[in-house]
Amino acid sequence: MPRLKEHASEKTMHLKRTLLLPAAIAALLLSPIGALACACCSNTGSYFSGPVDLNDHPLSELKLLRFARTAFLYSTEAGIEEDSQGIDRPKPSYTLQGAFIGDVWRLTFRSGANTGTLELPLPDKMWNHSADIHDGKLSAGGGPLLYKEWRLEGEIKANGFFKNSGAAKYVLVLQGRGNGCDSAEDFGNWRLQVAGENARYAFYGKLARRK
Repeated sequence: MPRLKEHASEKTMHLKRTLLLPAAIAALLLSPIGALACACCSNTGSYFSGPVDLNDHPLSELKLLRFARTAFLYSTEAGIEEDSQGIDRPKPSYTLQGAFIGDVWRLTFRSGANTGTLELPLPDKMWNHSADIHDGKLSAGGGPLLYKEWRLEGEIKANGFFKNSGAAKYVLVLQGRGNGCDSAEDFGNWRLQVAGENARYAFYGKLARRK
């Protein structure tokens, strides 16, 4: 009987070791992934708003973005003519194509046979804003899903039906949600404001990531 009990005990211990081994291996394999995910964790109450260098990482992410094919002209109860100074024969919406030419973001707007081009030279710095807006949404990286904005500003060059804009400045705001790390996938909306002596108008639309 003692031998039988001893044998049974050995079998039990061996079974426990067998069951624990896969769990230990899994923990070792998953720990780097967990550590990587935590690097992008956001914290409750998180808030940042300030200028950052438009260096390699944000620039490479910017160049992954594309504009959806439709751009909408922002208008108020004042009427489309009042809200689109500097645009010849303004329309509620346009077909849009965006492309990078060096460090200039060229936006081409079309309505029928009419075309207008806005060239946005990229600045050396951009405004980076991210905040926990306390809506209960969680990010894939862990923590609250942050509201985000990237804001770019500079002088604008206008051609085509924008040529009456004259000297003007632009403010391009990219809007989205994400975790503690910034990437092109975070941003889903854009708004472009143009203002100058002869210009006052704004466009908005959707963003997507280049495939």
